[in-house]
Amino acid sequence: MSRLKPTSLAPAAVLAAVALLTAVSPGAAPWLGAPLEAQTRAFTRADTLRGSIGPERAWWTVGFYDLHVAVNPADSTIAGSNRIVFTAMAAGDVMQIDLQEPLRIDSVTGGGRALEFTREGAAHFVSLGSSMAEGETGEVTVFYRGTPVVAVNPPWDGGFIWREDTAGRPWIATANQGLGASVWWPTKDHQTAEPDSMRIAITVPEPLTNVSNGRLREVKDNGDGTRTWIWFVSNPINNYNVSVNAAVYAHFGEGYKGLDGPLDLDFWVLEADLVRAHRQFIQVRPMLACFEDWFGPYPFYEDGFKLVHTPHLGMEHQSAVAYGNGFQNGYRGRDLSNTGWGLLWDFIIIHEAGHEWFGNNITTADVADMWVHEGFTNYSENLYTECIYGKEAGAEYVRGTRGLIQNDRPVIGVYGVQSEGSSDMYYKGGNLLHTIRQLVDDDALWKEILRGLNRDFRHQVVTSAQVEAYVAEKSGKDLERVFDQYLRHAGIPTFQYSLDGDVIRYRWVADVDGFDMPIRVWTGDTARWLDPSTEWQEAPVTGPSNGGDEAGFKVDPNFYVEVLRVDSR
Repeated sequence: MSRLKPTSLAPAAVLAAVALLTAVSPGAAPWLGAPLEAQTRAFTRADTLRGSIGPERAWWTVGFYDLHVAVNPADSTIAGSNRIVFTAMAAGDVMQIDLQEPLRIDSVTGGGRALEFTREGAAHFVSLGSSMAEGETGEVTVFYRGTPVVAVNPPWDGGFIWREDTAGRPWIATANQGLGASVWWPTKDHQTAEPDSMRIAITVPEPLTNVSNGRLREVKDNGDGTRTWIWFVSNPINNYNVSVNAAVYAHFGEGYKGLDGPLDLDFWVLEADLVRAHRQFIQVRPMLACFEDWFGPYPFYEDGFKLVHTPHLGMEHQSAVAYGNGFQNGYRGRDLSNTGWGLLWDFIIIHEAGHEWFGNNITTADVADMWVHEGFTNYSENLYTECIYGKEAGAEYVRGTRGLIQNDRPVIGVYGVQSEGSSDMYYKGGNLLHTIRQLVDDDALWKEILRGLNRDFRHQVVTSAQVEAYVAEKSGKDLERVFDQYLRHAGIPTFQYSLDGDVIRYRWVADVDGFDMPIRVWTGDTARWLDPSTEWQEAPVTGPSNGGDEAGFKVDPNFYVEVLRVDSR
């Protein structure tokens, strides 16, 4: 989205996304863009209210959030307000504002008076009293309080996190992707609803520091043993990225000269871990250099880049990346690829920062398309490995992650009901992109495509279909069946072949009719391209074949496919 004043109209990309999500009855599957193998679970009205753009969401767009929250670790409660500045995209008079139980809205005000509202689960329907006209701007303020949901296993099982540091002092954080920001603050809880900017004012007891997204504007001493830390986000931000991080923090920072000029790097960690943080966080600079080279400039120069030490593993909180990986390389000390390369860098620094480009800069309109966030960011791990250790190291890393792919259900979920697809969105998504890189067969062009995505969709809300079409258009390749097979079906294509003397016979077995992805093969030391279809074809074997021995013929392992040799026909 564009960075406009709070009262600006929604950009065309958001309007298009809203149109897509309202065009079909929510919860119906499959429908336009949905996976061909729909999930089987039954969806509820609550799922539809959470995941769709219903009539009480469709007519208005968020311009600015002004969030004020007092956090009380003594009894694990919060209380505050959110002023919502919005613009009418069409005539409307009832707004859906979301806040999850057990939190309660005390009141809603607008136009200088109290507004009536009703509640259905997490959805609150606020009546403005009179209809607003298209293009008109307004604001409402929601006052609320209560005991927020406690995260049992953050960041996967989200909510508020109440912990203590080694000195027994409070260490507090939020992590709520999937569950939704409405687990702790009232909002239009949908991924299309990014404000152009936001103020985040968090009050905590002394001596705690609160670190949130954006730039620190002010620290107010309230004279009652509490201080309010006021942060301002100058860029569009996902609801689920807005965060509280409160502890007795130590701070250090440095400057970085990036593609768009000076970038402030700030690090907030528990004082006991300051030495370890200084040592581990030196990985930030080569990460930025690598990702700016592959993806283009860091998308949030105005807000700076922060790593914030948290009591949970990590999360891609925009401009305030949550870090809890124990100041060690790997994923909690493990190499997810089992190749050795994953132990040479810190997984949380690289992966969560990669989301600044894919997930935060480019955001999907529906969580069903979350592979755009997670697949591209998984692929960023491969590219970082390549940047530091060479192209083959990166390729080995991404191939190594295939052991984590289950191929259990489609990567794309069901639209309109807050339904993510398979967790394969990470490693299968990364291997899909690695495969497409082979099809492009031009690394300069491939880099331009990745940079172009972040440039042409900068600060926008998009769909998977838009991203797929962009990659296909810019590469000049027909990728429709490739994307359909890997994203909308559970399995991957199988390359079947037989060798009979100097002749190879081959075909694809796939779920997608007419699947015809080209593939690179080797005969001895000779590489060549084949153009299989779902019908048997044959071609002469060129180069040494060792009499048809398997050692003389192989499929390029950089293609994520099954390979099956069958008896000659």
